[in-house]
Order: sequence, then structure tokens, then C-alpha cells
Amino acid sequence: MRMTVQVDLPRETGSVPAVRRLLRCALASLQVDSQYGADLEIAITEACANVVDHADGTEKFEVRLEVADDHCAIDVRDEGAGFDPESVGRPGADNERGRGLFLIKALAENVRMHSSPRRGSLIHFEKSFA
Repeated sequence: MRMTVQVDLPRETGSVPAVRRLLRCALASLQVDSQYGADLEIAITEACANVVDHADGTEKFEVRLEVADDHCAIDVRDEGAGFDPESVGRPGADNERGRGLFLIKALAENVRMHSSPRRGSLIHFEKSFA
């Protein structure tokens, strides 16, 4: 079984828990183990929070979930100002920035980030269910 859901959301803090609930419901309907779901909830929360906090120049963003019995792929896309993914280093004691991207990379697989000035950003990540 496979489920694909795509939603356009306002770029506001209330959208983040809505996306988490949507992911949780999709995973539950396919009976995915809760540990995989917890990792994905953290990753999607971080991706969406980054849009809310940093995607200047846009009022909305898009989330696409593709969930199957053995795999989940997530895209979070915005049309904001963009950022340089290479400039985001490993977070440290003196660096409060970049923790969200670091968490996404730690909790998910096949993480890809694309961003262009004034054209927006895409964060894609996946998780395989063993």
C-alpha cells in the first residue's frame, strides 16, 4: 500500500504541529513502527520550523509525503529567499544555528537540500523501515 499527500500551508508556527499530525496519521494508517515515526516527526518538525523561521519573501510552503509499507519520502519546499546549504556547519556550543539540518541528517536518509537565491528551497529526506 502507498499513500501520497501534498499540502500547501501558511508560513506560520501553527502549520508545524499540523504537519506533524498529518505525518503521524499517515504512518499510523500504514501501521509503521512508532520508532520510525518519532524520527520522522522530529525531522519534519525541523524542516518546517526552518521554513517558518527563515523563508523570508513567501507566505506559504508545501509539504509532500510519500508513505509506503517500507519507506517514507518527505519534501518540504518554499519560495522564499533561499540559503546556502554548504554554509550551514555542524552546530556547536557557540553556534545556535544549523541544529535543525544536523538533526534531519542524523535521523533520515538520502537528505538533499537545494536552494537558490530568490527562488526558494527544497529539503528532501527519506526513511526506510526495516
